[in-house]
This record gives sequence, structure tokens and C-alpha cells, in this order.
Amino acid sequence: MTTQTSSPAIELVGPEAAGVLLEVVRASFADRPTLDPPTDALSETEESIAARLAAGAGLVARVDGGAAGAVLLDAEPDGKAVHLRRFGLTPAARGRGVAEALVRAGLQAAAELGDGLAERAVVFAREELPHTVRFWRQQGFAETDRHPPYVALTRALPRRYDVPTADDMRALAGGVAGLLRAGDVLVLSGDLGAGKTTFTQGLGAALQVRGDVTSPTFVISRVHPSLVGGPDLIHVDAYRLGGAAELDDLDLDTDLDRAVTVVEWGEGLAEDLADSPLEIRILRTVGDDDATTDVDPRRVEIDPLGPRWLGVELPSSRSE
Repeated sequence: MTTQTSSPAIELVGPEAAGVLLEVVRASFADRPTLDPPTDALSETEESIAARLAAGAGLVARVDGGAAGAVLLDAEPDGKAVHLRRFGLTPAARGRGVAEALVRAGLQAAAELGDGLAERAVVFAREELPHTVRFWRQQGFAETDRHPPYVALTRALPRRYDVPTADDMRALAGGVAGLLRAGDVLVLSGDLGAGKTTFTQGLGAALQVRGDVTSPTFVISRVHPSLVGGPDLIHVDAYRLGGAAELDDLDLDTDLDRAVTVVEWGEGLAEDLADSPLEIRILRTVGDDDATTDVDPRRVEIDPLGPRWLGVELPSSRSE
């Protein structure tokens, strides 16, 4: 019998939720292996949690109305880095997709903390818990320091962009193109007609490659050689591929090191083509059935995973 699990509802909270966060922290950390020296998370009080929340922010994940996970967001004084602290799930919430959802929400909240000045997120994991270190690596973090018994892991924060028109989509892609180098892999996702090919057209124009960039659905992949001695553009449509194995069968590895590779419909398939993929999600902000306006704007989420993007400044997400 399969148990249906509700998607977690994630709420941004302040000091008023200190008691809820404390309950989650205690339930989470008390259930972990005994460490030497002991974790200081279990010494937290409602007052200390409230003080952290007053200085920063926190998130609570709820499943079926009950608190299932939590994380504290603590910005460094210069506002450039945000620490994700006391990240934990109640034992009953594990294995239900709460952790990944909480990480994604935490990263987006961190990107908006302090008027959007933050550039990177930092977590500390215990060396004695390799599965915890592995989890954070899977979320796009890379080891940047080590002070036994702690491993510091860091990743660039995602950015969101409101994109009113197709020209704006191409312009955003042009800004991204200026940051790219040979070997980079971009994984594009979004509904049919969301603007994935339009984005790729903007990349191709900015990279100055040969040939018109069109949807490669009928050939699956197409190579656009550079006209200026820069990286080629490999454009892949994974819509009709049955899985990562079929993507491997395209034998793209021979070209990846000298090209920028864009994989449409690549979410869940193409991330392993590079250790630092750039995930780009394109979302409609007006429903398909909304007949009250001719405007069809998009929201673009750019999620830079892995060490490649540390210190790389993505295009500004603020309105000019």
C-alpha cells in the first residue's frame, strides 16, 4: 500500500515562531548519532532561537499542518553570505521530500535577505557524518574550508528575474552568455512554449555562433560552431529521451569540453554532464486560461550549482 504524502508548506517566520523551531531542532538533533564534542544545537533555548530569528529569519516546513522541518538564516555582517543553521527534520518527516524543498526555499529566502545583497549560502557539517556532507553536495554546495570537526560548504545563491517579453528573455540570456566558458552546461526546464528556445536564441546571438537557433526536437541535438573563436553551442532537446542513458547515447562528451551545452527538458537528466550545472527554470506568471490580457510574462529562476559559480556575479535581478 502506497502512502500519499502532502507537499510541504514552507513558511517564512520570525521570533514569534521560536518555540516551533526549537521543537524541530531538538527532535532532529537528538535523533542523530552521539558526537564528540557534542553538537551545540541541543543547547539552544527558545530565547536563543528567538534572538537568532530577530537578527535574521527562519523557515518552517509543515506537512499536514504539523511542523516537519526548520532552518535558521543568519547573514554575515557584510550581507554577502547567509548561513543556513540548525537545519533539521523531525524523524517522521525524513524520506518524504521535505529536506530538498526546505533547502530550495531556504536558498531563495537567503537570496532575498537584506535587500537581496547576499551572494552565497554557507553550511557547516560534521566530518563524522559523511551522509550529511553528501546531502549538501547534492544540493550544489562545495567544500570551501575545513575546521575539524566541521566542514564548511558553500554555494552561489539562485536568482529570480521577471521577464515581460521575448526580447527581454533574449537580453537576459545575453547577460548570462557573458559569464559562460567552454565546458559549461545549462539545464533548461519549463512548460511547452515557456521560452526555453527563445532563451537559447539569446545565448547563441551573444556567443556569436553559426546558424539559426531553433527547437532541435526532430534532430535531438545540434551543434552551432563559434564564428569568433569562442566556445561552440550544443543545443539538445531531451523531451523525447527516455532517461539519462539515452542522453549518454548521444555521445556528447566528445564536445562538452570545448562548447557551451544547453539541454532543454533536461531537469533530472542532464545535471551529471557537469559538476557545476546552471539550472534555468522558466515559469509562466499568467495562466494559460487567462484571457484578460495579451501580456504573457515569464519568471526565470537561475540556480548555479557547484564550485564553478562561486564568485561569479549573475545578472542583476533588480528592476532597472
